[in-house]
Amino acid sequence: MSTPFTKVLIANRGEIACRIIETLRTMGIQSVAVYSDADANAKHVQLADEAVNIGPAPATESYLNIANIVRAAQDTGAQAVHPGYGFLSENQDFASALNEAGITFIGPSVHSLHLMGDKIRSKNHVKEHGVPVVPGISEPGLTDAQLEAAAADIGYPILIKPSAGGGGKGMEAVQSATELKPAIETARRVAAKSFGDDTLFLERLVQTPRHIEIQVLADKHGNVIHLGERECSLQRRHQKVIEEAPSALLTEEQRERMGQAAVAAAKSVDYWGAGTVEFLLSNENPDEFFFMEMNTRLQVEHPVTEMVTGIDLVEQQVRIAQGEPLDLASNAVELQGHAVEARVYAENPAKDFLPSTGTIQYLDEPTGPGIRVDSALVDGLEISAHYDPMLAKVIAWGPDRTQALARLDEALSTMTVLGVDTNIDYLRALLADPDVQAGRLDTGLIERKLDTMTAQELPESALHFAAQALVDARRSSAEEHAGDPWFAADGWQLAGARPGVVTLVRDGQRHRVTVPGADSGTPDGVAVVQQNIGATEDSTSADIWLKTAGFAGHFAAPSRAELVDMMLDDATHQPGSASPDVRSPMPGTVVAVAVESGQTVSAGQVVASVEAMKMEHHMRAEIDGTVTISVKPGDVVRGDQVVATVTPATPEPAEPAEPAEPSAPAAPADTPDSSENPTN
Repeated sequence: MSTPFTKVLIANRGEIACRIIETLRTMGIQSVAVYSDADANAKHVQLADEAVNIGPAPATESYLNIANIVRAAQDTGAQAVHPGYGFLSENQDFASALNEAGITFIGPSVHSLHLMGDKIRSKNHVKEHGVPVVPGISEPGLTDAQLEAAAADIGYPILIKPSAGGGGKGMEAVQSATELKPAIETARRVAAKSFGDDTLFLERLVQTPRHIEIQVLADKHGNVIHLGERECSLQRRHQKVIEEAPSALLTEEQRERMGQAAVAAAKSVDYWGAGTVEFLLSNENPDEFFFMEMNTRLQVEHPVTEMVTGIDLVEQQVRIAQGEPLDLASNAVELQGHAVEARVYAENPAKDFLPSTGTIQYLDEPTGPGIRVDSALVDGLEISAHYDPMLAKVIAWGPDRTQALARLDEALSTMTVLGVDTNIDYLRALLADPDVQAGRLDTGLIERKLDTMTAQELPESALHFAAQALVDARRSSAEEHAGDPWFAADGWQLAGARPGVVTLVRDGQRHRVTVPGADSGTPDGVAVVQQNIGATEDSTSADIWLKTAGFAGHFAAPSRAELVDMMLDDATHQPGSASPDVRSPMPGTVVAVAVESGQTVSAGQVVASVEAMKMEHHMRAEIDGTVTISVKPGDVVRGDQVVATVTPATPEPAEPAEPAEPSAPAAPADTPDSSENPTN
């Protein structure tokens, strides 16, 4: 007889914590949120019945701190813990600690986590059970030298993969032997930081594959079913961007074959709970598929399965953890219609998808038939550099794939998030791609078409709206100084109101915009947020966040002093010349310094690495010279902060030239030199 839970702690944050809380509330179960110092005002903290602070902002001191989370569950009387995804969701030490404390882990057994939570172990396990795997080397404890030797035997291109964790973190595609050593170093560093385990293995890189995953459910009584597949081939840097269910590629027969393979893999480890078995296959031969891994947790993209099956996977997880038998059968699960999910990230696609930080100044999330938004966004929320940059997921259902894609595009067109850069316009460009519309997908599609999808034109209307908003705001601010002509911002003159000229800066480019003298207001469909607005521009720089049709982004309005500095820099800076300063492209934490002050470096050489929002970025010297390092590992840096300076070598003065011998008399002017072309 199962014993229902009355209180469950969620060992996670963000949109997944909010989503779990909603299901718990529907089931009549109280929820306990945990939060770091950085998340004190987060949405999941506000939604939960109780909330417990578990430590400082760094995940290693809070969301990855097993002792603190177990203590929070004990102190609040929670009978079970839901781990969400990421963080400790596949950590067998965490599951063991909960078991020892008499608290139920809403996930599989420690035995299953041990076998399937490690990619090397799981790959070898399923291979023994006849499941085809991608050629490579997957042995525990491989050294860098062993990996390098194995790579030569496997042949390039290859894929470096961390044994622990998931989500594409630490995966590195290597095309040649010269790229291997630095790629191994990066993969180990990212894996250690993200998962606490830097074990790596290698696989042959399967070119232009499809990524298909099968959702499984299993209870503690030996019943295992599958709920069909999800197509997850639209990826960038091995991170899924858009997912859908079902796949446009598979036939019913192929779906069932893969489904049964996933069920067999789950049964082989006595699995219970929700899980996902991931496969690679090619467009040309969908009948041939390779096992990649089993994720022993809920997936980010689980909503598309819920939308086409009508099954709440979190509810099923809770009921299974309580000991209830499944009341479903695979042949009773019908896939109705089509669902597509897009992940909204705080990042700037035009700047190589660098993470963006800031504060949410304006928020409008879409609604409508077939639309679902899983989000942790609220007005005033600070988006920090400490955690993953995913802000929300927008999911659309339709009776067929065409309508689902159209609904998702419409939903994204109305979604407005101002205060941080987002990838919303990029997602719409991706959805509009002819190959995506036709279902001709593979995991390399995004990389091949990245330039066309990230190139965002700057509409003249956006410049006009931003400039007008700035002028209107300054006029409003000037009203506080009514009667003082020096603060008047109305452009008054005897001949009538004088148009103003505003300078706006976006992505390093300056734009001069003429604004009418009168206040024209903001039209419908345009959202504008102004920050740091002063009565005059003498000493006040301003920020404008704008959303209009086909554009969303940020403009800076420099003060007069800043504008003068820019003009002076233009006068002294030679166009096209490289900078001696090495700057951090984003706020984050220095994770590695590759050189020492006084060392000679060459252009393109990595001098330091910064990590933010689970992304590691290498900073390189732009010129040859002697480097001076300004940071050390562990330092927190601002965006655009100088981390190193390269002093170019001073050329030695040339030796005085020896006096030249007297030259022969010049030829007469009318005698052509045979070496010259006589024609002009």
